[in-house]
Amino acid sequence: MMLFAVISDIHGCATALERALDLCENTFHADCYLLLGDVLYHGPRNRIADGYDAGKTSQLLNSIRGRVIAVRGNCDAEVDQMMLQFPITADCNQIPFCGHRIFMTHGHLYDPSVLPLEKGDLFLSGHTHRVRNDVLENGVRCFNPGSLSLPKEPSYGTFAVLDEKSIRLINLDTAETVIEQPLWN
Repeated sequence: MMLFAVISDIHGCATALERALDLCENTFHADCYLLLGDVLYHGPRNRIADGYDAGKTSQLLNSIRGRVIAVRGNCDAEVDQMMLQFPITADCNQIPFCGHRIFMTHGHLYDPSVLPLEKGDLFLSGHTHRVRNDVLENGVRCFNPGSLSLPKEPSYGTFAVLDEKSIRLINLDTAETVIEQPLWN
């Protein structure tokens, strides 16, 4: 069974990323990483996260580069691509998944209610640093895994793991599942 780790809004925080990668590799055994943007830079409106180290963050991500699918966040720039050994400049990506599709974006450019998505598709986004888990009227599930390093709601770092049956929100500090949502009811 394929398992995706869904990570957003790292903002260069190497300590949070190191913890997430340890959990993803050794506890959840992730096959692939879906990065939803804002990878290296904190941006002008965010505080600098404890453990901020863009160089180390890029080294950690480059170590798994063959298993990363990423999109650009509003704090990512072309210069970030020079540090990363996988593409990060696309505004969105789509992945076929269990007869449906995963549409992944950072969250500042696309509105899931106006995209040609269908019942059972999964819209993944970050940007707000707030967890989102809801289903639109057309049956598209919208999920935001929150932020590893600068969380707003909840107040602790989070990421998600996704397989063919469910998506789970994981507390970065405790490794506990906070939300477990079946993908298809």
